[in-house]
Amino acid sequence: MPFPRSSGILLHPTSFPGRFGIGDLGQEAYRFLDFLADHGQTLWQVMPLGPTGYGDSPYATFSAFAGNPLLIALEPLIEAGYLTPEEAASAPPFPDGQVDYGAVIPFKLSLLKRAFHRFRDQAPPEERAAFHRFCQEEAEWLDDFALFMALKEHHGGAIWSRWEPAVAARRPDALAHWSRRLEQEVLAHRYFQFLFFRQWGALKQHANAQGIQVIGDIPIFVAYDSADVWVHRALFHLDEAGNPTVVAGVPPDYFSPTGQLWGNPLYRWEVMAETGYAWWIARLRMLLRLVDIVRLDHFRGFEAYWEVPAGEETAVHGRWVPGPGAAFFEAVREALGDLPIIAEDLGFITPEVEALRERFGFPGMKVLQFAFDGDPTNPFLPHNYPRNCVVYTGTHDNDTTVGWFQKAPAEERAFALKYLGTDGREIHWDLIRLALASVADLAVIPLQDLLGLGSEARMNYPSRAGGNWRWRYRAGDLTAALGQRLAEMTEVYGRWPQDSQADAVITHKSTLGAKPPG
Repeated sequence: MPFPRSSGILLHPTSFPGRFGIGDLGQEAYRFLDFLADHGQTLWQVMPLGPTGYGDSPYATFSAFAGNPLLIALEPLIEAGYLTPEEAASAPPFPDGQVDYGAVIPFKLSLLKRAFHRFRDQAPPEERAAFHRFCQEEAEWLDDFALFMALKEHHGGAIWSRWEPAVAARRPDALAHWSRRLEQEVLAHRYFQFLFFRQWGALKQHANAQGIQVIGDIPIFVAYDSADVWVHRALFHLDEAGNPTVVAGVPPDYFSPTGQLWGNPLYRWEVMAETGYAWWIARLRMLLRLVDIVRLDHFRGFEAYWEVPAGEETAVHGRWVPGPGAAFFEAVREALGDLPIIAEDLGFITPEVEALRERFGFPGMKVLQFAFDGDPTNPFLPHNYPRNCVVYTGTHDNDTTVGWFQKAPAEERAFALKYLGTDGREIHWDLIRLALASVADLAVIPLQDLLGLGSEARMNYPSRAGGNWRWRYRAGDLTAALGQRLAEMTEVYGRWPQDSQADAVITHKSTLGAKPPG
């Protein structure tokens, strides 16, 4: 699917400023979107929006369908009378510029539970009706997810396979018993999802009204400790006790000499094919209610994926296994039509992976930080780009551009400066200019690069288990001067939205399901 020439910013909602310790879907999110619109940006890329677990990674969530309650803005709950100003004022002194998940999670969830109790007891009829309608419309995934979360809390956060055997195995009598016993806890988690979908729906509507499309991530794999695996055990390579027999990862690469051992359970693709990939199609349909464009993470895994025996300490001792290939994308197209998909085609890419991407016309990714090894044929150098691609200065897995340049080998820095024709004193603006000037249809800049921040603002170290996903920008960082400089480059390089481009904005509606409540 072709995209109009445009540009935008990569920023996860957790990185918004605010007084409650983590970015949310409140006023700072709207201010950010207004900043984008005022300065010619028509793309906002986010990471997965699901509820995060161990390690706080948005790529390892408790559900492929649910939203993250930590993103719920509290101000609307105060305005509605479900929280008091005094309760909100009890927030501890959260650090400025970072998320302290250990402090944020108990504080915010305790307030959300208080809001649920007041909603349950005091909500007006129209609000009760809206909540009931949401629960009915989302029952296919919401019922299992809410019970999963209630059970997880009851079992002290233990992984589902460590629960009592009967409920871990989803015996009907056990499910009925625990649904009754944890009725109010289950209802609370339904309420949190109601709030998330309402607030995200309003924010996305605001973005679209200003001509901004949201790019959302869909990880190829799901977390083992998730409602998806608990409910759909037959779709994954698990033993009789529910433990993975093989897990996902990637072989040694740019990011790690021992590879990356992700640990996600691997799909039984042959079983998924028997249902026409129904679970995946439902997952894509849900995501396309929340975003306008899908970035398909680890696209190469659909052609072949790296399988590691469970129990290995690194990803070195794995093997390539064929993925579902074109049959999967044909089934998706048959069910949902031609979708606005970006293929994350980084890493070890073979001609077969390229052929699969080209067969369906998906634009691939070009990362400028990978470009300067001294080889003029390097595919990440802009003079080698096709138009149908997305250029990034860096991604959430990279260091910031300033941090990368400071740590790069001397030969790499020298080649970069020679290619750029600059002295490197504003290396972040040099790479932003290079990205915007390229022929790539889409250009996306991490906000850290726009702000010229160093390694202290890096979002993720792929080989590091903890301490990631914490960075937040500060109120006041999005200055008029910063926006003006971005706007001038955007206009000069033909990425400013035109009327003809606005008419071509891709908003995939059709048969993708009901809109979020609100």
